[in-house]
Amino acid sequence: MAAKEHRQSQTKKRKRASAAPKQGDKPISKKPKHLLQAKTPKSLTNKSFKTTPKPPSSSKPHKHKPPYEKSSAKTKKEEPKSKRELRLIAKEKAEARKKKRKPHYTLQQELASLWEKIRRRNIAKEERSKLISEALLKMKGKIPEIASSHVSSRVLQTCVKYCSQAERESVFEELRPHLLTLARNTYAVHLVKKMLDSASKNQLEGFISSLHGHVASLLRHSVGSVVVEHTFQLGNGSQRQALLLELYSTELQLFKDLTTTNEGRIVDLIRKLGLQKSSVVQHMTKIIQPLLEKGIVDHSIIHSVLIEYFSIADKSSATDVIQQLSGPLLVRMIHTRNGAKVGMLCVKHGSAKERKKIIKGMKGHVGKVAHDQYGSMVLVCILSVVDDTKLITKVIIRELQAILKELVLDKNGRRPLLQLLHPNCQRYFSPDDLASLNSSVPSLCDRGEGLEVTVGAEPEKNKETSEIDGHKDSEDDEESLQFVDRSKKDPCLRRFELLMNSGLAESLIDTCIEFGGELLRSNFGREVIYEVATGGAGGILRDTLADKVDALHVTISTLAALPKTNDSEQHLFENFHSSRTIRKLVLDCPSFAATLWKSALEGKCEMWAQGHSCKVVSAFMESSDSMVRDMVKSELLPLMDRDILRVPGTKQAEKES
Repeated sequence: MAAKEHRQSQTKKRKRASAAPKQGDKPISKKPKHLLQAKTPKSLTNKSFKTTPKPPSSSKPHKHKPPYEKSSAKTKKEEPKSKRELRLIAKEKAEARKKKRKPHYTLQQELASLWEKIRRRNIAKEERSKLISEALLKMKGKIPEIASSHVSSRVLQTCVKYCSQAERESVFEELRPHLLTLARNTYAVHLVKKMLDSASKNQLEGFISSLHGHVASLLRHSVGSVVVEHTFQLGNGSQRQALLLELYSTELQLFKDLTTTNEGRIVDLIRKLGLQKSSVVQHMTKIIQPLLEKGIVDHSIIHSVLIEYFSIADKSSATDVIQQLSGPLLVRMIHTRNGAKVGMLCVKHGSAKERKKIIKGMKGHVGKVAHDQYGSMVLVCILSVVDDTKLITKVIIRELQAILKELVLDKNGRRPLLQLLHPNCQRYFSPDDLASLNSSVPSLCDRGEGLEVTVGAEPEKNKETSEIDGHKDSEDDEESLQFVDRSKKDPCLRRFELLMNSGLAESLIDTCIEFGGELLRSNFGREVIYEVATGGAGGILRDTLADKVDALHVTISTLAALPKTNDSEQHLFENFHSSRTIRKLVLDCPSFAATLWKSALEGKCEMWAQGHSCKVVSAFMESSDSMVRDMVKSELLPLMDRDILRVPGTKQAEKES
């Protein structure tokens, strides 16, 4: 029994020992943790951890300074600098970097200070010439090196502008070997153009000779093409032709004297020199394609090349070029004569999709295009050819309606309006304009159309080629007809939709009524108001807007019925332009003649029988309408008998009758 009790007591001791915390464990307590942490230091929670007491401050000296002493020392060594000092330090560093990077940096700074004095407007000529001589002396021998600088090139341009002829020639001679290199530089190109503007005939001829073999490569360069175009504009006919010849054929590019410059057309050169047409087309395609891909189409020399290319290109090549040009790219071309011709060819031979791109590309630029001498003819072509009248109304007509008064009074802006009022009238369009409207690409039209008017080819030549290649043409006749005849809508219906359904006619009549006196007295507005007052060709306005046209007649007659005044503004019967316009209306529009007679002239003819107004009065007796003549006989015949009014041939005719 005793042994059993001894064993039980030992097991209880083992259990107590196992329940006791092990060395390194935290003691178990029922008190909250935050109370334990507040009362017992952290070092006592681990019995096994023995901390070494810190030595007293007096026992060992500190090897390092306290933190507050470190910060104070740092502030003493590196005091904060002001913003002005920081800017000055940054400027000094930038100047040092520029001096290392730019060998002529100091010279450029000196030239910039001189330039500020030279370019002043209130400076004396003697002082300016002195400063220019000083600047040129500093630059002597270094001009080609510093001409590419943004600042130095401006200094050189000013010096070339105001310096003497001898100084200008010395600068040109120093730059001559480097002109082709400088022509490709963004800043130096302006100096090159300035040098060419002031160059003599021999200097310009020498520069054009130096361009031999480099015209095509320079045209492909976005900066160099500007120099080629500038040279093309400055040169005479033979010099321009010399630049164009390099773009036609490899033979003409390699052998400068292979031909004279008398032959203006590429078709004449091919016939005279016996060149292969396919090789010429291939060479020109290699030149034109990179230009179109890069969008370099603003220059007139490129427009001339495209016109010549269309005259010899095959069907697929011409179609590819038209596809690439269709869109906003074409708007940048139509400011020149040949560019507008290219634009009209693209409109005439383009598909419906391509025409849509061309019209949408003009959005926002219609007003500017309409005021341009050549761009207005492209708008005329669009109004005469494109069948999508809803798209034209949305993009073109709406923009024209917003500026109707400006267009009517402008020499070029009135052309699209006159085309709708009186299509293809020789009174408003020159023979060259009408020829451009009727031109076509030979390879994209059938034989009959190609013989009529073609681009860069004579009708006889087209006939010969069609007879030689008769079999091929006969196979492609149907396809060619389908390609050329893009316009399927009746021209009369297209004109009615654009003029009447779009609301343009009503807006035009309202403009004429509001500004009738101003339009009649202007040189260009009088033609528009005449067409509106007569109802347009075929009486298109009278069918729908007869009341509006009659209101315009009343407005003109009311203005003509006003008494004479001493104001600077002449009376309608005495003004040169308005008197002739009213006379023409009396001859061509009997309804207007009756309104004018009753409102302004009946009983007052003797007063208006002299000066410019006599032409208006005599027009009633010259009218082809018998009712108009009968209406005025009782008053005008006595004036004719008394020789107050003279109507050529009318008095004798009346006596004989």
